[in-house]
Amino acid sequence: SDSDAVMVGKPAAAEVDEKLYSRQLYVMGHEAQRRMMSSQAVVIGLSGLGVEVAKNIILAGISSVVLCDPEKPNSFDLGGNFYLTEEDVQQTTDGKSRAELCQSKLAALNEYVKVEVASEVSSLKDEAALLNLIQGASCVVVTVPLSTPLLCAIDEKCRASNVCFIYSLSTGVFGKVFCDFGESFVIADKDGENPATSQVENILTSNPAVVKVLEDQGRHGLETGDHVTFSRVKGLDGMLSDNKATYEVKVTGPFTFELVNMDASQCSEVASQGYITQVKTPVTASFRSYREALADHGELMMSDFAKFDRPPLLHLAYRALASYAESHDMVYPMPGDMAAAKEVLSLAKTLDTEKLLEGDNAAAERIILHLASGSRSILSPMCATLGGIVGQEVLKSCSGKFTPINGFFYFDADECLPESPLSSSDVSPTGTSRYDSNIAIFGKETQQKLLDLNYFLIGAGAIGCEMLKNWALMGVACGEKGKIHITDMDRIEKSNLSRQFLFRNSDINEFKSATAARAAKAMNPSMNIVPYQEKVGADTEEIFGDDFYDKLSGVCTALDNVEARLYVDQRCLFYRLP
Repeated sequence: SDSDAVMVGKPAAAEVDEKLYSRQLYVMGHEAQRRMMSSQAVVIGLSGLGVEVAKNIILAGISSVVLCDPEKPNSFDLGGNFYLTEEDVQQTTDGKSRAELCQSKLAALNEYVKVEVASEVSSLKDEAALLNLIQGASCVVVTVPLSTPLLCAIDEKCRASNVCFIYSLSTGVFGKVFCDFGESFVIADKDGENPATSQVENILTSNPAVVKVLEDQGRHGLETGDHVTFSRVKGLDGMLSDNKATYEVKVTGPFTFELVNMDASQCSEVASQGYITQVKTPVTASFRSYREALADHGELMMSDFAKFDRPPLLHLAYRALASYAESHDMVYPMPGDMAAAKEVLSLAKTLDTEKLLEGDNAAAERIILHLASGSRSILSPMCATLGGIVGQEVLKSCSGKFTPINGFFYFDADECLPESPLSSSDVSPTGTSRYDSNIAIFGKETQQKLLDLNYFLIGAGAIGCEMLKNWALMGVACGEKGKIHITDMDRIEKSNLSRQFLFRNSDINEFKSATAARAAKAMNPSMNIVPYQEKVGADTEEIFGDDFYDKLSGVCTALDNVEARLYVDQRCLFYRLP
């Protein structure tokens, strides 16, 4: 709306709440935090991934978030959206949209953030209405499948309006992220590190001048293109006596670098001591549009060096999946529909200009068939992983701190998958169950194993909250034989609220374990969970002893100290537990 457009871009009126944001201020700093607090994001799509992104940026303290998703929830959404229930899926036709159902719960995460629903958008195919959301935003994030022409139109409007564009999808155990922050995006601080410092061992009288640092002080930590200043340099005929002058660096080794365009060959003596300090300078990055990057993906960011050949294959697979959806009213294949999966594979072969599928490439074809068969599945761990990555990209777009992903990034966990897709009877959805997404990938037998797990979760802080949320959506310990034991001796403080999302202001001073257990049970009432407030150590072995460990399927540590981790690791080795 017009009022939003006016609001964005102004300095944040509110001061930074240092108690709430204490942990992230260590990383972001006050200036970047203030920039975020005057930025607006638009999140299009509130299935599993969209709600994760919204949750993360709201906790981080962005100024306002507009939620756009007029679609009604379906059972696949329940696999990743922790604010939807099975009752929401069973509602009558006049029920609320995904955005409306999530708005109040997302708004409760942070009192400083304005969370609105774009109620004027009645369909995710309405190009004009979607384009109207862009003006005044800092970043637009699309987290559900849209047609390629519509994505290109949104991206081009974002580029013209100086708004950052992110497109991300979570489909089964595969995911993608695309970032386009415009032709000239200024990165104020590319890595967030303190300026590198080192000591001069010598500077040679050469052209260009070559600097060697003292090896016992560690590597210089510089990259080619960085700038440095010198102080208290002895020698080199006083050439480096100006403490304020900056010099560009060309790195030649971990302990050596050249000073670009600096000729010291006429100096009478080498420099024998001095101090070097890196000067942090803004970097301008150029991004390609979605249309350009689709046709020629360029260098793809690596997520797993053991799968160095995977990113181009997933780029091809997602293009084929998009092509399939565009000819089927933007609907992906049903789980286990091998005819549809083979149609996606056939489309991939026609788009395969890089000859990735040439010959009998069964391994590559397996990936495409699995991606197509499980494409409707919204898995909580995948949404959590990609939601964390995309959340960070949104914060980078608003703050100018840290280097963004440039172009496409692909991620997968195909190690979890069976050799070939399961039969349609084993993965068929009920249409109402929270576990439809899990079953679509892993089948009904594996889902029953998850329901019957007995797990010990140690720690109910930031990681503990995320684990409990994932387990509630996956159905861990939600069967008759299953049980989760969670322990944490700490009480909730205000500084926890910016990242431990199961807690609210009203929970301050309550025990973390009991509060987290209550919140997880609210997400999935079938979860069997027992909270403790005991420290895990030698002095509590009468509570956590042989009888206790013998009943467990495994242990998950969400600890913040090495001593406790080592102790738990010893217990797991002793009891032979994962």
